[in-house]
Amino acid sequence: MSEHEPWHTVPALRHDPPLPPAPPGPQVPLGKHRLAPQPTPFAVAGGVLPPAAEDSLPRPAAPGTWAAPGGEGGVRAFTVWSERVPEHGEDAEPFVAHHWESRQGLLAVFDGSGGAGSAPAWQSPAGARRTGAWVGARVARLATDCWFRELTLDAEQAGPESLHGYLEWFLSKAPQRRSKIGGTMRRQLPTTVAGVHYQLNDDGFVELQALWAGDSRAYALHPRDGLQVLTRDHTRESDALELLRSDPPMTNLVSADRTFVIDSQRLAPFALPLVLVAATDGFFGYVHTPGDFEAVLLETLVRAEDEQEWADLVCREVRRYTADDASLALVALGHQSFAALRDLYAPRLVELRERLARDRPRALDRSPRAVDGGAHPPEDPAQLGSRVRVWQDQSWHAYRGAYETYLPAASEEHA
Repeated sequence: MSEHEPWHTVPALRHDPPLPPAPPGPQVPLGKHRLAPQPTPFAVAGGVLPPAAEDSLPRPAAPGTWAAPGGEGGVRAFTVWSERVPEHGEDAEPFVAHHWESRQGLLAVFDGSGGAGSAPAWQSPAGARRTGAWVGARVARLATDCWFRELTLDAEQAGPESLHGYLEWFLSKAPQRRSKIGGTMRRQLPTTVAGVHYQLNDDGFVELQALWAGDSRAYALHPRDGLQVLTRDHTRESDALELLRSDPPMTNLVSADRTFVIDSQRLAPFALPLVLVAATDGFFGYVHTPGDFEAVLLETLVRAEDEQEWADLVCREVRRYTADDASLALVALGHQSFAALRDLYAPRLVELRERLARDRPRALDRSPRAVDGGAHPPEDPAQLGSRVRVWQDQSWHAYRGAYETYLPAASEEHA
């Protein structure tokens, strides 16, 4: 591969099923401007890498993480992929890709819906059985990969309708088994999708479009305003704190047998530098408050020496607290070095620590985010639940304004 090729990719962590037939329309030839789909759909994880020889591509330093150093324009990235039960996770590997020539990129995550898609759908040549949720998430990832590559060739705008078409077509060609068990919650190959398409401008700004279906989320992480959600969960409850306290069913998610919608939000250009994040609920659904997820990202950032160590620290932290599969894609734009990125967000972490520590029950301080290390008498367990709830409400009230700055307006329910 020539050092001038604008694409580079790195191997995914695992690959099983055969590639579905190519979608109708223009095929994806090998050539200067893009890569063809690989022989297996899950053999490629889009990678943000500067043009370089193929033998210089990084390999994951630890299972579940991948990172790329900064290239032209200060583009750097990492992904984290963690299975709660090894070999039985239903999140697909996160997707990250950057096209150097057109200066656009995409990060996305895919969470197979195990409740709606728990029936077996496919068996590997080695005998491993895969659920409909497992297959759906990985086919959605492949469809998203091919969709983004088509965007870079045809110079089209990233729109929800075209992504929907790719998802619908690929899912229709994927392996699935019709279950005799019906019901309103049953789905064929159900999965969430959440991501951000970005386009870098010459004036130091980046244009963003969030795209999603289900309850995975996309965020912007700003050095002054912190974590800001760009998507709205497709659930009847939309308050982020209440969603931590309950588990409402999704009103819309990608599937092969039901109508679904790809929601989208196009945002005014953001000034660089900026960090973009996409994550499944294994990351943000098992913390005490919405602000704790930002704390996970920033506490690990300040302890890291480079992108790979940051990814490894995030992976270790999410495995410590989550009760689900967890996947995350992160792209940092406009930071000329990792040290500059770390230093830029350090003041925000100081502010966030102070906010989260205010009136925080000491029983919750059992992680790197804890700041109260003094000796105190034990708290009354009978009062702990109410004290935690009061603290959550107060913390969320202080955090919510900036967090919901770009929260999309509620749309029509799709259940």
